[in-house]
Amino acid sequence: MAKRTEPTARQMRLAIELRRLRDAAGLASREAAALLGVTAPQISQIESGLAGVSEKRLRRMAANYSCTDEELINALVAMATDRTRGWWEQYRELLPTPFLDLAELEHHSTYRRDVEFLFIPGLLQTEDYARAAFSSRVPELPEDELELRVRHRMQRKAVLERPGPVPYEAIIHEAALRIRVGDRTTSRAQLTRILELSEAEHITVRVIPFDLDGFGGTWSPMMLAGGAVPRLDTAARDAPHGTGFIDSEAQLAVMRTLFRRVEAASLDPTRARDFIHTLAKEL
Repeated sequence: MAKRTEPTARQMRLAIELRRLRDAAGLASREAAALLGVTAPQISQIESGLAGVSEKRLRRMAANYSCTDEELINALVAMATDRTRGWWEQYRELLPTPFLDLAELEHHSTYRRDVEFLFIPGLLQTEDYARAAFSSRVPELPEDELELRVRHRMQRKAVLERPGPVPYEAIIHEAALRIRVGDRTTSRAQLTRILELSEAEHITVRVIPFDLDGFGGTWSPMMLAGGAVPRLDTAARDAPHGTGFIDSEAQLAVMRTLFRRVEAASLDPTRARDFIHTLAKEL
């Protein structure tokens, strides 16, 4: 199999999970290679995402690593044998790689959850809102790249609109609902769009109001994407250097706990709709 030059985040996740299985078995890469009848560098390439792995070899690896979790093994096999070239591939070498990785992650996710404090979640944004948000970037983006980013963000909505859409929950702070990223018309249209989307059975919108007592919660955006099994869930948080994916079990546990706390403190979907409707009328 040809060596990859730039593995996708999904390919890297498969590689990481295979290394974790080997580590859990207490095997050095050379010992794993001997059991498979390959070389240690071949194991290294697989575990760094630079080389793919066949279903037959992956199942042999799992057996050699004493992994008996059939659901996990089947999920890893699906990741290893997937040949999907999604719509996001048209943006390769045109947009930063994390844009493509996020779209691919959402495409394969079993659920999506967002918590946002200053911006409307990307999957709920209107085109005008997204354009205004990208336009505020410093330094300014060239016009062609700005439009590419807007178009990419609009296409990400496919996961909510396709047959068998991804169950989605967004928890939005009042600050994000009130801040006028664009003008008054853009803001009103954005709130109206959120209300329309929240009517769908697979979309849940909650709100954290300013006057909520005792809300410590978390003050940075976070995202959770469900994997085929919980172990393959992925989280993301914004940092000064950009968005980073989180996949360690300990960190995922923390993120799930934080999300549950924020969810418990937020307005339920019915009250959230009423809240957003009132804000829209004020504009």
